[in-house]
Amino acid sequence: MSTHTEINIAGVPWPMYKVVALILGALVLVAVGVIAASPGPAVLTAAAAATAVWLAGGVSARR
Repeated sequence: MSTHTEINIAGVPWPMYKVVALILGALVLVAVGVIAASPGPAVLTAAAAATAVWLAGGVSARR
């Protein structure tokens, strides 16, 4: 499957929705980590946010 919006990372084309999911996950990790001052909730929340964006982007890319 190839999308029209790809970015090359180390010579490997990545769909843009995957890059956005990873960036969003990192931002959520930092934000929740600062607010909660605990790594547990930060990691779980960031993983959930990144997974949701990744799956939603994959479903919309197939349509």
